[in-house]
Amino acid sequence: MFITISSLLATALYLIAAAILSLPLLHRQAQPRAVGLGFGAFAVVLHFAALLGAHRGGVDLHFFAALSLVAACIAALCLIVNLSRPVATLGVIVFPLASLLLGVDAFLAPSTQPMTMEWQIKLHVIFALLGYSVLSIAAVLAILLALQERALHARRFDGLVRTLPPLTLTEALMFRLIGAGFVLLTLTLITGILFVTNLFDQHLAHKTILSIAAWLVFGALLFGRWRHGWRGRRAVNLTLIGMLLLLLAFFGSRFVLEVVLKRVQ
Repeated sequence: MFITISSLLATALYLIAAAILSLPLLHRQAQPRAVGLGFGAFAVVLHFAALLGAHRGGVDLHFFAALSLVAACIAALCLIVNLSRPVATLGVIVFPLASLLLGVDAFLAPSTQPMTMEWQIKLHVIFALLGYSVLSIAAVLAILLALQERALHARRFDGLVRTLPPLTLTEALMFRLIGAGFVLLTLTLITGILFVTNLFDQHLAHKTILSIAAWLVFGALLFGRWRHGWRGRRAVNLTLIGMLLLLLAFFGSRFVLEVVLKRVQ
């Protein structure tokens, strides 16, 4: 009962938070940032409580449970980012997505059991979740940056542009997150090599290869930024390419095995 109530409340609070944060996109008024983020914070707490209750305090990395866990981490990171930079517009995208993935896991997905893990594997999973979450926020910022640049070129200074910080600050924040995510992704690969047995078996080979490919893309982007001052469309495109590779690495095989082939491990 607690799990159901927590999931329902978190889902509703996510949507309320997103609605409040989206008001400035529709009307010329001050953004109720603190109120919207406050609702989002309550939603995140309830989201994690629902996950802990539903999966008995363990870590469940089956497809829908993993999606919900990653969504909760991304929503929490969205709140943390807003402590230092006023990018509440992130919540307009992140919070509804978290609401959707929580709802699917809580009410539609088949029941699964948490996985038993040694501390080394848990460390690997923590690095992976944090890295994926940080780079997901960077990818959302890349999309907002592209929309911001397009609006500025068209000389449209209302709506989305009005709610975002200056373009240079948005870009700087995106690269800081990419740098942090790159470090976490590096630690993910290192702990995977050290602690995960059969890293290149039939179920992990493509995940490993795609993760390394994403690491190379983000590494090239950071080097290009440092050495050649890469920015704008090139930075946005490389960020989204790297994120797509990570998305396929994290969830591609589980989607095929669990959703398409109905093989729950």
